[in-house]
Amino acid sequence: MRKLLLLIITGLILALQPVQAQRKKPVDSASAIITYGFSSNGKEIPGNGLQLIIDHQRAHIVPGNGKQKEQQFLELQEQVTLQVLSLPNGEVYTLKKAFSEYATPELLPDTATILGYPCKKAKLFIRSNTIEVWYTNALPLKGTPNITIAPGLGLVLKIVRNGNSETLAKKITWGKVTGTALAWPSNTGILVNDAAYMRQVIDSRYTTLPVFDQEQISWGNNTPNPPGEQLNQTYHFAGGTVILKKINLPAARKGETLFAELTQYSNGDAYDRTGSVFMIPADKAISFLDGLQKGVGALPLFTAKNGKQYQGMVATDNYLPAMEVLRFFTPFGVRQFNNQVKIAGYNWADSVIYKQDISELHSRLQGDVWLGVYIGNYDKGGHKVSLSLKYYPGDPEDENRPAANWIYPVFNTTNLMEMAGQEYATLFDKDSLSVTVTIPEGVRNIQLRFLTTGHGGWGGGDEFNPRQNEIFVDGKRVYHFIPWRTDCATYRLLNPASGNFGNGLSSSDLSRSNWCPGTLTSPVFISLPDITPGQHTIQVAIPQGKPEGSSQSFWNVSGTLIGEKK
Repeated sequence: MRKLLLLIITGLILALQPVQAQRKKPVDSASAIITYGFSSNGKEIPGNGLQLIIDHQRAHIVPGNGKQKEQQFLELQEQVTLQVLSLPNGEVYTLKKAFSEYATPELLPDTATILGYPCKKAKLFIRSNTIEVWYTNALPLKGTPNITIAPGLGLVLKIVRNGNSETLAKKITWGKVTGTALAWPSNTGILVNDAAYMRQVIDSRYTTLPVFDQEQISWGNNTPNPPGEQLNQTYHFAGGTVILKKINLPAARKGETLFAELTQYSNGDAYDRTGSVFMIPADKAISFLDGLQKGVGALPLFTAKNGKQYQGMVATDNYLPAMEVLRFFTPFGVRQFNNQVKIAGYNWADSVIYKQDISELHSRLQGDVWLGVYIGNYDKGGHKVSLSLKYYPGDPEDENRPAANWIYPVFNTTNLMEMAGQEYATLFDKDSLSVTVTIPEGVRNIQLRFLTTGHGGWGGGDEFNPRQNEIFVDGKRVYHFIPWRTDCATYRLLNPASGNFGNGLSSSDLSRSNWCPGTLTSPVFISLPDITPGQHTIQVAIPQGKPEGSSQSFWNVSGTLIGEKK
């Protein structure tokens, strides 16, 4: 019996030898490279691993692809993390944080074995996410593959986020780590706080191209224009209510997302005004630029059944109208009137930021392009605007969002030259807007990018009364809807100079025909699967309201055909 017991004990000792060998202390037990892999919902994500490089009291977190502007380090002796951001212009920003500033983990009794090492479990809650952490104190190494998660707890070998996203140590490579591999920063640049550092990190991930910077759009200041048609110079037209600039834009990249961002505030004008960001196509013999430079009479005419003629609003064989990029509406006097209209508990905004994805127009917005901004007003102070384009990189292999590479502006009834005599779009009272276009061979998946807003007539006019919009192609109705906004009261704090009524409502609260003071109007995308190469007629029909005294109703509609060209 004693011999049998001795044999069992000996067998158990031999069985444990592989684990003991794996945990045997290496020659340099304070230097190692831990390689991690990622998985989601039980499926491993190839190519997304990272390495935690530890050399005694210092550690460096390196993503698997090695491509990062931001470097992340742990200084174990000082118990601080370092995040170092190096920008292409040579600027360097560093965020230094103590381990104690991160979420404190709750220690749990659970245990596990990872890579042969006994691990304990902890749990954290970070921004409503449950984070489970397995760490070991069986080694003279400390570190974490995520500096925000338990940086001083031990050596973190496994992190599970919300039960389905996992970071797991795959192997530990022992040996002396060279200074080159550790890549400890020699230049930490400017030390900043959390907020400033995060702003620099986010801004570094995309490219911002400024177009206008606090340019004034106002009436009657007679601002002289630079000679000729120079790049990167601001031109003023229509009494100063249109600003224009010729700018060179980068080529469109597959998978890239393009946003336009406009910031606006009052510089004297108290009213809600129609605004538009537009691009002037130069494909034809005549362009909208001719109208701006030579006068509205240089633009081709559309004669409506009401007997009026409308300038530059529809495409012809030798002319394309201005392509609308954004339609926005200024609020009532934001910033300029904030201190003149004080109401307890109403904290007026400083300005309005309008930002919209315009990726569908990207292939028109490259090379030398004329970009303009219009705000209708008769005020010498008017408005101040800043405009930028923001390019966000994406996956060039993403087939879910193919870029439109055929873009054809068809109509734009917004009278951008309102203050230079261009007619208001009152043509819908007795007529539809009708335009004939020719679709070239090889174009497919065609859509109409359609923007519409109703205006005028005070309480009885089309600004405040729903009207059905109908779109026809070759006489067949392809789309209809009632453009209407009921959420205008949401934007009350953008509208300090808005009138207040006896029933407690503000003018800015009222529902309107597809717009609110201080908002963008988003386009609708109308699929036109039956359009084939050749000639087609597109019509827009709206039951426009009758004039009310000296006030008239009108509709600003713009349409751009977009498609894919083989």
